[in-house]
Amino acid sequence: MTPITKLEARVNAYTEISYEVADAVATIALNRPQRRNGYTVVMADELADALSAADLDDAVRVVILTGHGNDFCVGADLSGGALAASDQSDPYHEPAGRVSMRIFAMNKPVIAALRGVAVGAGSTIILPADFRLAATDTRFGFVFTRRGLIPEGASAWFLPRLVGLGRALDWMVSGRVFNADEALAAGLVTRLYEPDEVLPAARALAAELVATTSPVSVAITRQLLFRMSPLDSPFPTRDLDSRLIADAPGNPDAVEGVVSFLQKRPPEFPGQVSKDLPDYLPWLS
Repeated sequence: MTPITKLEARVNAYTEISYEVADAVATIALNRPQRRNGYTVVMADELADALSAADLDDAVRVVILTGHGNDFCVGADLSGGALAASDQSDPYHEPAGRVSMRIFAMNKPVIAALRGVAVGAGSTIILPADFRLAATDTRFGFVFTRRGLIPEGASAWFLPRLVGLGRALDWMVSGRVFNADEALAAGLVTRLYEPDEVLPAARALAAELVATTSPVSVAITRQLLFRMSPLDSPFPTRDLDSRLIADAPGNPDAVEGVVSFLQKRPPEFPGQVSKDLPDYLPWLS
């Protein structure tokens, strides 16, 4: 009998999410459909753990974040005491931020596949995802002002960068719920699909990323966008670009990318995120 690995033991211990890996894609799904995937502290910690597991596994190239049932997440499960701090850690990090900041730090691209209700934490934790695919029936809402709360998950940083300050003020100050068409027009959503087509579309996109992109290049690129684009000058980004490009002739992935293009065949990138990120990337220090 094959012994159970530490990762398998962790995955088997999840009670409010599911985690599975197939074809280099990790699918992490909120798994409280009987509560419409109401968000809890346990769910937050399991999501953060699963995201870390996927990020550290070289066999995983892409992560899909979704939910079981007809809704992605209806927000905090207030009936279960979701507002209560789960520990006495110092500093305390609220549950949505435990997930959104883990997605922000990912080296692997994250595809959020959404349907039904995605409000509160269902809207905030998806903001750092690389792609947000939604069903035509999806409804979003940063409803915190209507509960006497403030936006969570660093969403006041992420949302204006996606949709602009004016639209972020509209949605966050009013706390109103809005539909998928408005989300698409504003840039919150990447593409819309019929409800039963969202997850297959996410899987097709993940397969394309696995087949056509370099994992090391993807890891660097998503962090370049997150870390460097908010700077008040382009020069630090130009300087880092220059060093990365100067290293390209000795980069096996860059060589493979060019050779496979010239030979008109699919690339087979040898690089691994766990060991091939340049040690001079400023966010690694």
